[in-house]
Amino acid sequence: MTGTDKKTRIIGYAAGIICGISYGTNPLFAKHLLSAGVSVDTMLFFRYLLAVLILGTWLVLRRQNLKVKPNQLELMAVLGVLFAASSLLLFSAYKFIPAGLATTLIFLYPIFTALVMVLFKVYPTWQNWVAIAVTFIGVMILSIPSGGVTLKWQGIVLSVASALAYTIYLVTVNRSRRLRSVPSNVLTFYALLFGSLLFLIHHISQGGSMLYGLLPGSVQEGASLGKIWLNLIGLSIIPTIVSLLTIAIATRAIGPVKTSVLGVFEPITAILIGTFCFNEPMTLNILIGIILTVSAVVFMIANGKN
Repeated sequence: MTGTDKKTRIIGYAAGIICGISYGTNPLFAKHLLSAGVSVDTMLFFRYLLAVLILGTWLVLRRQNLKVKPNQLELMAVLGVLFAASSLLLFSAYKFIPAGLATTLIFLYPIFTALVMVLFKVYPTWQNWVAIAVTFIGVMILSIPSGGVTLKWQGIVLSVASALAYTIYLVTVNRSRRLRSVPSNVLTFYALLFGSLLFLIHHISQGGSMLYGLLPGSVQEGASLGKIWLNLIGLSIIPTIVSLLTIAIATRAIGPVKTSVLGVFEPITAILIGTFCFNEPMTLNILIGIILTVSAVVFMIANGKN
């Protein structure tokens, strides 16, 4: 392996880990917004819209060329819709099944990713398959509910659909020849832009005020308007801009299969935030799940080859 290849792999693994951790900070911001009365649709739309404005401003200040070819723009529109749809489908699944089970089903996407890559005659190593299997078992243990669970088929279908949408996003970023000349930050900008349009269309179809909970007079008693907007900005930057940028970097550097496995840092981060920030219990199954998943990732990094 050349020095350049080794450096690329290190950057890819680091980006994949950062992506998982940054996306896992969703509860840190979202819980405060939901408790303040901000609806899921409003939160998702402004999360993407603010991310577009922040990233767009940064790119303009850096004099980044945002010009792309029409066929590239078409594909990035599809990617934006896929990524946004993955979030929308997951939030919809929460209405029918417990969040823990939905998380487990979402983590089918490393398996889906590996299977899709086989169709392209890119065969994951046995180390990757072991890492995928152990990681999935670890996430299942992490998501064990504490009480009785009522399952509805709609929730299962929505969760699996969310995993499939995310899988197609990962594979497309890695395999598309049309997008290879597009910088990761430009790709992220357009994905966010088209994703925000999806949330806008969905919100319009649902009805209601888009700004409820974000303007004076609509804020719930005891909630701070300043803190609401700070949490919304934080949601737009860390689990949105940072995660999308790093997932593009990781997918291109180490491939979609390894990137998907590194996504396990998302539920781990979310659980740790729940424990230390919201006083949620740290149970034995959570500790076992974390140990298993981290061990699987370390095994994959130590033994895997691109």
